[in-house]
Amino acid sequence: MGWNTITDDDAAAFARDGYAVVRRLLNAEETDLLQRIARADEDLRRKAVDRLDAQGAGSRISLENALGDDVSSAIARSRRVVDAMERLLGGEVYHYHHKMTMKEPRVGGAWEWHQDYGYWYNNGCLRPLMASCMIAVDRCTRENGCLQVIPGSHELGRIDHGRAGDQTGADPERMAAILERKPVVHCEMDAGDAVFFHCNTLHRSDQNRSDAPRWTFICCYNAARNDPYKESGHPRYTPLAKLPDEELVAAARRHCERLGA
Repeated sequence: MGWNTITDDDAAAFARDGYAVVRRLLNAEETDLLQRIARADEDLRRKAVDRLDAQGAGSRISLENALGDDVSSAIARSRRVVDAMERLLGGEVYHYHHKMTMKEPRVGGAWEWHQDYGYWYNNGCLRPLMASCMIAVDRCTRENGCLQVIPGSHELGRIDHGRAGDQTGADPERMAAILERKPVVHCEMDAGDAVFFHCNTLHRSDQNRSDAPRWTFICCYNAARNDPYKESGHPRYTPLAKLPDEELVAAARRHCERLGA
């Protein structure tokens, strides 16, 4: 098997700190297949758009609201991810969307401080019963712009957000006060590791100043009992058919064969 899922300690960390790092969420074979597919998928690159940070540097992001017959959808439906989310959010969840973020060597931009619920709130989600699972496609380090989080910031409530470059960023005045009072943790991860984080957890990442790429795959979920009251760019509640973990490799191999990777 060779992969992990959340433990009691991880669940306690998520409740206390608003995030939990899980090493080897994907095993070596799954990680290798994901890397190969991500680099070979021209459709992924074609759909990607640049999001400029406040300094004008760009990170690319490719977002999908629908699930299909591909490795990304298989991971988003996998029991090890979905069951973990249901444990962390206390009940049934559904797929909100998934995305690949791509910071290329030396040019990849930063992501500004923000909460995901800072803008998901405007999609008609009444409660912050939402969370994400970020999986490292490449090794994530301080040098290439790994995820940074503020432990316990999910307890601060939703912060007002505004424009920061092409991105949505948390109120700078409030962020300055928070950073005077709370530490920042860099979530360095090997490829295949993951971090689960609450939608109100403040997070950001630096520009990629290294010679190594920093791609991450992010699966986002909403609680079924938090079905939005209005339509938006992301889906309303649809029951999620979970994929047995043992079938993830088969789905990845099919995708790999279609791409000739």
